[in-house]
Amino acid sequence: MVQELTTGLWSQKENMMGLVVVGKEKIDLLAQRMKDLGILEIDLVERFILGSGHGGQKINKTSSSVYLKHIPTGIEVKCQSGRSQALNRYLARVLLCDKLEEVLLQKKSKAQQEREKIRRQKRRRSRKQKEKMLKEKKLRGQLKELRKLPATKE
Repeated sequence: MVQELTTGLWSQKENMMGLVVVGKEKIDLLAQRMKDLGILEIDLVERFILGSGHGGQKINKTSSSVYLKHIPTGIEVKCQSGRSQALNRYLARVLLCDKLEEVLLQKKSKAQQEREKIRRQKRRRSRKQKEKMLKEKKLRGQLKELRKLPATKE
């Protein structure tokens, strides 16, 4: 049994235990973020579809997965992170805001920045860089050699 508490854009839901899935503060912050980005609820196509993957019968039989499409930009998002439909609705809107920010502000997402960082780390060094690194290693080895205590003769 789920009770609805209407607040602003969309409803806040409580589960059977009386626990609020998504708090009012988070919903208000999301609503403000959507307003700043120019996302209107009427511009969104929202569908609830059957989930798939891990979770067994509960996931496969309930329509807890959320599909969102922003009509003006054509950006599509599908969220199935939680078992709760209310939580997935919230998370789908957050993902949509993230994607729209990337497109509008040409801002790289954290995931994209992380991928680029890993690619840079794995890239092979140029000949000049390799020579410089080996030269520094040799100098470091010479400094360490000078720090050794002289061998005592007995």
